[in-house]
Amino acid sequence: MYKKAIPFFLVCETPLHAGSGSDLGVIDLPIQRERHTTFPKIESSSLKGSLREAFESKPDLNKVDKIKIHLAFGYDEQEDDSEVIDHFEDEKQFQGALGFTDARLLLFPVKSMKGVFVWITCPKVLEQFRRDMSLDGIVLLDKGLKTLLDVVVPEVTSEKCLVSSDKVIVNPQEKSELGKKIVLEEYAFTAIQSEDYCENLAACFAEWLFPCVAKGESDLYAFWRKQLKNNLVILPNDDFSDFVNLSTEVITRTKIDNEKGTVKDGALFTEEYLPAESVLYSLALAGQIFHKNDKKAPFTEGQIIGEQDQSTFETRLVTEFFKSCLPPVVQIGGNATLGKGLVRTVK
Repeated sequence: MYKKAIPFFLVCETPLHAGSGSDLGVIDLPIQRERHTTFPKIESSSLKGSLREAFESKPDLNKVDKIKIHLAFGYDEQEDDSEVIDHFEDEKQFQGALGFTDARLLLFPVKSMKGVFVWITCPKVLEQFRRDMSLDGIVLLDKGLKTLLDVVVPEVTSEKCLVSSDKVIVNPQEKSELGKKIVLEEYAFTAIQSEDYCENLAACFAEWLFPCVAKGESDLYAFWRKQLKNNLVILPNDDFSDFVNLSTEVITRTKIDNEKGTVKDGALFTEEYLPAESVLYSLALAGQIFHKNDKKAPFTEGQIIGEQDQSTFETRLVTEFFKSCLPPVVQIGGNATLGKGLVRTVK
């Protein structure tokens, strides 16, 4: 039983293809989507495998580090490290102390007539985010965001939207509030500036997703914080659904015949990507370490707190392990050799 949920964000630095296999539709290789909403997502199995690979790819891993990874993620049957094999001996069937939820879409980038592009979201996504963040065991580090999540998400009616600033409004000089417009792709919406919710939400997300650096260091995210504060849009659910289904990147790829130097017969295919600047979130679920005391000693260092408190003690150790070892950048999905799927993690 998992006792602690640790929220973390995934910010796509390059387009990401978490594939769902081949399809007979318009796109040959589509991305993973929720069945009931068709919103893009990353399956927890794909996410867990990518994170494990990132943990295992860290330089200078010692025996203790390797054993901790197996205890946290579960034993890898293909592991050929003799030190790890000798440690677990014949007791290799056990549940990992870390679990993961599907990575849900939170913010989606869309081309805008003003401001280059905006991040869009919708009440359904924000309500789901509120619900996920209110699960037992979650401790939000940002008090401002925690306070904001206690506020009910405003409803957005058809052909209207909430914007965080007037920077994306094409006619900001318009005096009538209902006359102000934004244009996303080729669609126009009535823009309502919401200082009491959308602006505050944008400010909280900007500070969390693009954190300030230590004093004296170059601030790489100053531009992006400002961009998110100014360019957040809350659309109606149906319009959001249309954009995340119709505005993903679809790339046509081919394979060249090495002998002829031309496109190989039947080698033309299309591939779908979640665009760069997309933002997703997931929950890492931490629990007790499922093994005998001598096998989990690399985590506990032999400490036995007591039957009642041992599980809480081990959960804290697993939580600290995940937070301290989560790499700042991981590769998720296919086409790694093409530079796809580079994702920045924010915890």
